[in-house]
Amino acid sequence: MFWIIGGGTLLSSLADVWPGPVTETIKTQLEHVEWQGFRFEDLIFPLFLFIVGVVLPFSISRRRERGQGSASIHLHILTRSVVLILLGLIFNDLLRFEWSQMRWPGVLQRIGLCYFLAAIIVVHTRWRTQAIIVGAVLVLYWATAALIPVPGFGAGVMTPDACLSSYIDQQLIPGKLYYGYGDNEGLISTFPAVCTVLLGALAGHWLRSQRAGAKKAAGLAVAGLACVAAGYLWGLVFPIIKIIWTSSYTLFSGGWCLILLALFYWIIDVKGYRRWTYFFVVIGVNPITIYFLQRFVSFGDIAEFFLAGVAGNAGYLAPLVLPFGVLAIRWLFLWFLYRHRIFFKV
Repeated sequence: MFWIIGGGTLLSSLADVWPGPVTETIKTQLEHVEWQGFRFEDLIFPLFLFIVGVVLPFSISRRRERGQGSASIHLHILTRSVVLILLGLIFNDLLRFEWSQMRWPGVLQRIGLCYFLAAIIVVHTRWRTQAIIVGAVLVLYWATAALIPVPGFGAGVMTPDACLSSYIDQQLIPGKLYYGYGDNEGLISTFPAVCTVLLGALAGHWLRSQRAGAKKAAGLAVAGLACVAAGYLWGLVFPIIKIIWTSSYTLFSGGWCLILLALFYWIIDVKGYRRWTYFFVVIGVNPITIYFLQRFVSFGDIAEFFLAGVAGNAGYLAPLVLPFGVLAIRWLFLWFLYRHRIFFKV
């Protein structure tokens, strides 16, 4: 969420102040690849889904310990999924009632669908079965993309206009498509995205074990390195493409998620270094709030109202002033909610 609420824009602006190889590399890494490849920016959405999965073993076990039955747990999962999907549709202008012109898929819709499917799997299976499901889905997705021919193009063509995912989206999704030929949160790419959530769930099972903290961190790191290597090698034959969430992308991004979880778990939980996290905790406890609010509250205009004069007199630092102001205003708003114990949850 730090990157989404303005951290990425602020760091990208460093290239305008201090041009050079380092700052240009940072700026490039904070932009999505157009199609094939991987940059840091392409890790943000998988991290969302991965963390949703990490929490699942904890939340489901806690509900069972409270005495909640299967019906209650299933109702909670369904309700949460429906609310997320509805918020996503509203975010995409559902209330304008111009449904043929709106984009039906979206970030919140994908989170809602992936959460629902992964949560049902976690409720009804053990971790070994969940691991098998991940492997089976990724292999089947690869086989489907490679072997089923697309009319006019044939099978296994991995370009935006010719891949199977784009063709299915064109046939079944009404309204606008994210990249014209298909959608960034398209239909069949939802299934490997569910695997990202299940990778998180497997990490959650590992964290719930009785192993020592250092061993847990090491296990996550080793699993992460293995997934990164496997995803990279798989990408040689099934390219790493975020937009259609290829199997290689699922493993490659999931591996980095595991490595980051291992790192921060070791720093925060094992070593106990927590004070520095306050800034990020304030952001993290209200993620849906700030994500949704950005759709209709112009934090940029607020920052310009207060800081336009400062920016106009900041000399060579001027490109940093407004991005810093936007980030600061969003954080202060979240801090206000945090201080007053106001948390909007789905």
